[in-house]
Amino acid sequence: MIVIVAPGQGSQKPGFLSPWLELPGVPERLAALGEAAGVDLVQHGTVSDADTIRDTLVAQPLIVAAGILALDALGESASLAGGVAGHSVGEITAAVAAGVLEAEDAMALVGERARAMADAAAETPTGMAAVLGADEAALEARLAELGLQPANYNGGGQIVVAGALDALAALAEAPPERARVIPLQTAGAFHTSYMAPAVERFRARAAATRASDPTTTLWTNRDGSAVASGTDFLDLVVGQVSSPVRWDRCMAAFQEAGVTGIVELAPAGALVGLAKRGLRGVPAVGITTPDDLPAAVRLLESGAAA
Repeated sequence: MIVIVAPGQGSQKPGFLSPWLELPGVPERLAALGEAAGVDLVQHGTVSDADTIRDTLVAQPLIVAAGILALDALGESASLAGGVAGHSVGEITAAVAAGVLEAEDAMALVGERARAMADAAAETPTGMAAVLGADEAALEARLAELGLQPANYNGGGQIVVAGALDALAALAEAPPERARVIPLQTAGAFHTSYMAPAVERFRARAAATRASDPTTTLWTNRDGSAVASGTDFLDLVVGQVSSPVRWDRCMAAFQEAGVTGIVELAPAGALVGLAKRGLRGVPAVGITTPDDLPAAVRLLESGAAA
């Protein structure tokens, strides 16, 4: 069984959509997706600099649009996947792959998500850091001491934490035994209680969004379980804004389901890297440019033939 996964914020790079715009119909498709989100994705995917596309308002729609372009290019081969999942904002991309959301509706949804989260982040100066190699219980105890919160349980010994900047600095100065702390360039403490102001605003937009039941298994970041319906997906994706991403449990669910391969949609790299540690020995293909599509199709076809 091959699983398609969609990355989250931080995966984007300057100019990364330029090769995709060489494909027939993609410039028009990207312009339409950008219009739905309220963002000029053609400009930001080709000429905007790293600081510009790091902005939450730009990054989230850009990442979801990139995943949709990759799904379009995979065509019928995408339907060979045995299930899909997305990391953080990638859950919206995954919902498109699972037939829960239409592409334009997904872009309108992610546009509002980005605006709501950016405004919430602007209320209080906060940040995030990746912690590598820590004992989970020891780290959680240290976070409680400092008033920090876990934001992403990424598996493979990586947990992203978030909160006040001085508390993050204190964690870096005195981390748990054998742990390494790496500050992240983010605008705020995403997936924590600091995002509470964004939740109700995003809920209102989600309530106006059409959603169908999944046509394939769609695993949720909440706890790695399968999403039962389109309505449940909307509730989960709203709650995800202020609750931790449990990618570790998603990978455990893949393993339990008998995963034999991973295909990461554009802009790929982060989830393939996590799979190397959390799903050792499972073949993975990351789609970064259209040149990666043949390898992704071969892996998907291998799962269908098994």
